[in-house]
Amino acid sequence: MNKKRHLPHIDMVGYYQFVTFRTHDSIDDFLKRISKEDISNSLKQYKVDKYLDTSHKGAYLNGEVVQWFKSFLLSKDGILYNLVAFSIMPNHLHLLFKQKENIATTIKIVKGASAFEINKILNRKGTLWGKGYFDKGIRDQEHFDVVYNYIAHNAEKANLSDAKERFHGIYG
Repeated sequence: MNKKRHLPHIDMVGYYQFVTFRTHDSIDDFLKRISKEDISNSLKQYKVDKYLDTSHKGAYLNGEVVQWFKSFLLSKDGILYNLVAFSIMPNHLHLLFKQKENIATTIKIVKGASAFEINKILNRKGTLWGKGYFDKGIRDQEHFDVVYNYIAHNAEKANLSDAKERFHGIYG
């Protein structure tokens, strides 16, 4: 019997983290199948991100929501984390930050507070964010640069007309 192995979250205050989480309604059979595939976590995340970039399922993060979410994420900078970059995709979020709190607390606050307000903006009820999140501790400068560039160009690569509005980064 093949037991599913979950790697522990890397949780080190003062270190850089790359975090991705997605809307609850974006999780469909395709994503559930990928999660069960016996492949590396990095390949799994690549396949998930590629799929989410073209999927319209759970695509609530548009228009007014993007502007609100951007302000919200920036309002936590220096308090909850030291924000480096983010990209608000229609159905998921990529964040790069230096931890100031443990990662579970940071994600719980970001997801909880944003879910309430985004649901209010959209006049909807129910679960906004999917369970869990993907995180990867940044190993070195090269890894940092790769992640930063990925986040910076994610919305452009997905051909989103408002790509510039969806990205924030301290390096432009």
